[in-house]
Amino acid sequence: MSEYRGHKQHEIEDIGDIVDLDHISNLPDYILHQILSFMPTKEAVKTSILSTRWKNLWVSVPNVDFDDELLMAKLADGWHRPDVTSFVNFVERVLRLHDESNMEKFRLSCCVYRNAFQISSWISDAIMHNVQDLDMSLFAKDPSVIPQSMFHNTSLVSLKIRMNCAIQLPSHVSFPCLKTLHLSFVRFLNDDFTEKLFSGCPALEELALSDCRWINLKNIAISSSTLKSLSIRDLTHFVVFNHPTSGCKIKIDAANITYFEYFGNLLNEITFNDTMSLDKAFIKLPSPGEGVNEVACRAIDLFQQLKYVVSLTLSNHTMETLSFAACISFPVFTNLTHLMLTVKIGMNHTFRVLMHLLSFCPVLQSICFSEVDYSILKILKYCSSDHDINERFSKNVVQGFMCDMHLGENNSTWSLIPICITNCLKIVTLKNFHGYNSEICFLKRILKTACALEMMDIWWSKTYLRDLKRKIEVRKELEKIERKAAFCVINFS
Repeated sequence: MSEYRGHKQHEIEDIGDIVDLDHISNLPDYILHQILSFMPTKEAVKTSILSTRWKNLWVSVPNVDFDDELLMAKLADGWHRPDVTSFVNFVERVLRLHDESNMEKFRLSCCVYRNAFQISSWISDAIMHNVQDLDMSLFAKDPSVIPQSMFHNTSLVSLKIRMNCAIQLPSHVSFPCLKTLHLSFVRFLNDDFTEKLFSGCPALEELALSDCRWINLKNIAISSSTLKSLSIRDLTHFVVFNHPTSGCKIKIDAANITYFEYFGNLLNEITFNDTMSLDKAFIKLPSPGEGVNEVACRAIDLFQQLKYVVSLTLSNHTMETLSFAACISFPVFTNLTHLMLTVKIGMNHTFRVLMHLLSFCPVLQSICFSEVDYSILKILKYCSSDHDINERFSKNVVQGFMCDMHLGENNSTWSLIPICITNCLKIVTLKNFHGYNSEICFLKRILKTACALEMMDIWWSKTYLRDLKRKIEVRKELEKIERKAAFCVINFS
């Protein structure tokens, strides 16, 4: 009996130790509010049952996050969909009980059925709490879901809207503190939309337009003296050539822009007023398909406007598209010091484009190949139904994968070594390295001709990480090459 009592006493002491270890509850309110801010609001509210200390903490949390997918109802056929009634009641209750403290972030993701007025009132509530970061994903057909009062706001610093309908702007827009603006799937109703919107954002620094719809528009003006970063994803999957969208002209007047990112098929003409300050650019075109020749020409026109860029990233499909151009007339990239490419070195057609591009990069210091594995079938399934394009592209792909026979050191592509390789190239990085002969030939030629080369970083493909024998063979083969730059270091990872 005494042993039993001793055991029970020991358990009680252990429980007491656990209670004493609840140091989190002793933290100041502002720290607990920050902890709760990392949770979805649904989970933050649940903490009210932990103890008296936690009962009302959530009502002052600065970050509020509502997502109707967290409240799902199971249908008779086994499918799930958001439980609209439960979601609406939950949001109404939370906003009713939230205290008058300012909100830092308000995120709302939901489908809009017949409750547009209610959702509009939730957004208005966040605005009344001087929210700084407003993030909305609204699957709606009713533009009135966004209250007009939102467009006259002195607290917003970041605004992100994903909505598959038009936005109705008031006659005057005022976002004096807004620095970040992201619009996704939004329909632009007329040519004045962007001019009116951006003129009301005097502090705008980051703009992202993703799959926005500007059907039947002729001109889109993006004008901002404070804009530093611009990203455009141009409705790649929903439009075709000869569609009204293709006649749109996107005019960019941003003298202080430092970063430009474009994902799309260049159906719309893009023109910059000034790119002198542009530091980085990333161009990603889709796989070659219908209208590839026109896309290639527009890509070259775009490059003409990016000639002052310091760092340039090009996707594999961008290089493939350029290979279809009848004549590639690159500008001289007078400031370009870093080039990143997601291409396979052995792809014969893209390699010719690469060597041509390098001849227009007189001060290039660093080049990185961040190639992604693609099987022949994976590439071919994206080819166009157009017979001529399909035949040519298929031939190029097969040639690329038979590159060990084509891109040896005696290949004519090497006949003229770009001056940037011989004079100023310092760093070469090759990721996803397989040890193919074409890759080794390329690295050998760099080692033999690059006078200023300081470092060559080689990252093995995951396929070859365990092939120790092959790794040793390749290392020995490269290290025995007589290097033009005596102090060049070769690193394998």
